[in-house]
Amino acid sequence: MMTKIDVISGFLGAGKTTLIRKLIAEVYKGEQLVLIENEFGEISVDGGFLQDAGVQISEMSSGCICCSLVGDFGKALKEVQEQFHPDRILIEPSGVGKLSDVIAAAEKAAEECGGMELNSAVTVVDGSKVKVYMKNFGEFYNNQVEHAGTIVLSRTQKLSQEKLEAAVALLREKNHDAAIVITPWDELGGEQLRHAVEKEDMAKALMEEHHHHHHDEHCGCHEHEHHHHDEHCDCHEHEHHHDHEHHHDHEHHHDHDGHCCCGHDHHDHNHAADEVFTSWGTETAKKFSREELEKILAALDSGAYGAILRAKGILPTAEGEWLHFDYVPEEHEVRSGSAEYTGRLCVIGSALKEAELKTLFGV
Repeated sequence: MMTKIDVISGFLGAGKTTLIRKLIAEVYKGEQLVLIENEFGEISVDGGFLQDAGVQISEMSSGCICCSLVGDFGKALKEVQEQFHPDRILIEPSGVGKLSDVIAAAEKAAEECGGMELNSAVTVVDGSKVKVYMKNFGEFYNNQVEHAGTIVLSRTQKLSQEKLEAAVALLREKNHDAAIVITPWDELGGEQLRHAVEKEDMAKALMEEHHHHHHDEHCGCHEHEHHHHDEHCDCHEHEHHHDHEHHHDHEHHHDHDGHCCCGHDHHDHNHAADEVFTSWGTETAKKFSREELEKILAALDSGAYGAILRAKGILPTAEGEWLHFDYVPEEHEVRSGSAEYTGRLCVIGSALKEAELKTLFGV
């Protein structure tokens, strides 16, 4: 079994230790864990707490992982792997280290040792200090932001909506792709944190959900019953070339005597080869009201935003409520639900008009 390596970085005082405790207690519960700390004048994680949780501590007190310890890092990981065979190794680098160096060292060690893989790189950021730290600590601070797969903001409950959005905008300038956790941690369960750390792809999940839903006996198109007797079902992200001299061996390719399930009109008997479903999605710190969201979802039926098949998301309100929404053509649902690490939404369909969708949602 492959041991996962997760790096939890962050500047001094950002709250790494608190996050690590939450991850261990709620996200990685029941896993055999090893925490490798790299001390650089920091108070070490409370050893008693970690040992109670079944975590072994291998302290590295002789400096920073990314400089003096690069040479020994592979050796340390190998020893940990051989001694404990853990499910997961958590690395807490020094608060002043360069995350890119830690990632490079972890990847090199995993390659040399075998049986290990870098799973995630998380950076904890104090939401109230983003601007001043970027200005004062430049390269070191920005490196931790730029190389993170997930950025977890701490102390967001103390920020105004305006300051929170400004902090997220600064982080996005440095890192377009990271999941950014803006919800106060005490409102998040382990599952939501796992979504963020594992960078669960909402678009992929939605595509799969749509695909399974529409591959029942009648290919699922209840809204539009198009009879294309020689047609292939085309309701997923794969391109299908309706060129009948080619042999098709897709496992989910069906010749149905009946229903095409893409949910929009076909004027030509043959589908164009490039008619593929695409997705558009985003994370957002914006707050929505239920009325605003209902209007947005109703507007998706207009055709002005492309041929939309599915939309899904979890968005926050100004009152601290979270709205979960689901959309299929001519039908949508908005309900209250549990918090997510940030506002997230995803739309799938064909000929999506992304700029118009961004304007519609105001993101």
